[in-house]
Amino acid sequence: MCEITTGRLEVCKDVVGGLDAIYFINYGDYSFPTDVTYVSSTDTIDAIANVTSLYKYQLKGTNTFDQVITTSRENGTSFVEQTLSVVLKKQDAATHKTVKLLSYGRPNIIVKTRNNQFFLAGLEHGMELTTANVSNGAQMGDLVGYNLTFVGTEKILANLLDTTTEAGLIGAGGVFGSTTTIVTS
Repeated sequence: MCEITTGRLEVCKDVVGGLDAIYFINYGDYSFPTDVTYVSSTDTIDAIANVTSLYKYQLKGTNTFDQVITTSRENGTSFVEQTLSVVLKKQDAATHKTVKLLSYGRPNIIVKTRNNQFFLAGLEHGMELTTANVSNGAQMGDLVGYNLTFVGTEKILANLLDTTTEAGLIGAGGVFGSTTTIVTS
């Protein structure tokens, strides 16, 4: 059955938009669905096994994560397109190399919002880097950096991770456990 089981009251105005950070996971580091454990439904992930590194990128400014559900009555299908757009300021050789490698692969991406929510985009199929604009600007105040757009297609909305802190991602009892490290440089 496809029946809803709860209602929703009007919510308080106590949230903000925007993203604080993203964390890349190399596609294939975990096996879906065997390495993924859920809290009580497939909406929130409690644990993911076998991931050794999360590659963190701090964000500031205009960065977005949007999800669009598309359904077809005629075909009996539903899917979600997940789109992550980020700006990485300043160019350097290490980031050039990373952008190149991201364009070759299809990482899974953890998205941390300014509300301390963590979502896992591309859980099953990964996220494709569809556009990478490496810009040097025209005026003195223009962006020198990278505009990256990742797109993924999944069966469901990006899962919430069962944590509200970065510390809850790793370590004993963390979503990824004590054998995972967060790499920042």
